[in-house]
Amino acid sequence: MQTIGIVSPGAMGSGVASALIRGGARVVATLAGRSARTEALAGRAEVEVLQDLATVVREADVILSIVPPGVAESVGTEILHVAREEPRPPLFVELNAISPATALALEDEAPHGLDVVDGSISGPPPWRAGTTRIYLSGRRAQRVAELPFDGVDRIVVGDAVGAASAVKMSTASVYKGSTALLAQALLAANAHGVVEHVVADLRLGAPDLVGSVERRLAMAASKSSRYVDEMREIAATQASVGLVPELFETIADVYAAVARTPLAEASPEVVPTDLALEQVLDQLNPRRTNVGR
Repeated sequence: MQTIGIVSPGAMGSGVASALIRGGARVVATLAGRSARTEALAGRAEVEVLQDLATVVREADVILSIVPPGVAESVGTEILHVAREEPRPPLFVELNAISPATALALEDEAPHGLDVVDGSISGPPPWRAGTTRIYLSGRRAQRVAELPFDGVDRIVVGDAVGAASAVKMSTASVYKGSTALLAQALLAANAHGVVEHVVADLRLGAPDLVGSVERRLAMAASKSSRYVDEMREIAATQASVGLVPELFETIADVYAAVARTPLAEASPEVVPTDLALEQVLDQLNPRRTNVGR
């Protein structure tokens, strides 16, 4: 049985852990320094809890780093530092929403004998089969693709570290960028008292954009604080190929504003499913402006 270490078993990490456990792997993690929420999520996934990061690295054949993008580089550096002390270091898989340049920087930090695989996750935490995809790149990407992720699609996109992160930076720019655009548009429409007309028009011209709009905005708000750093990683990715970074730097500011609203206070697991659009927009707009009435 393979042993997979998860750093950390939070919202996404616990779902990935569950998929691996369903597939027959032993999954280990440490809860040292983690929140009560992470502890509960790890318990739900039935992750085996070890004392500290060094013990996880020592026992694991493969380490998956799944943390917020703002701390991905520092956590990756810590894992690689601990792995330097091991005679048989685990395979290190970087699965965070980071730019290709950040992924390559971690590969450069890896000690001799420790391989790095670049990866990215698309879709929700895989508590259910068929909802989630993992993109992988690097010399040993196929090795990771063969891990027993139950119900998760694995796609190898190349041998170069950075390629899988480029997929994430491109898809997330559309998924999360369009959600930020939708939030801004509906907040402006609501302030002018025309939101019902805007939604009705969008349902005709762009039905996929406003499908389950209340849930979409509420879920985005619950994750908005981590989206800020992800949007900045997207901006850096686009700047690196000669595109203007200002678009996603501004979208980062949009999510930073969302993160300060009442709707951002709920964790994704407890976001209400029965919110009306009026309630969502009210909680997204702490100024509660009412222009033109």
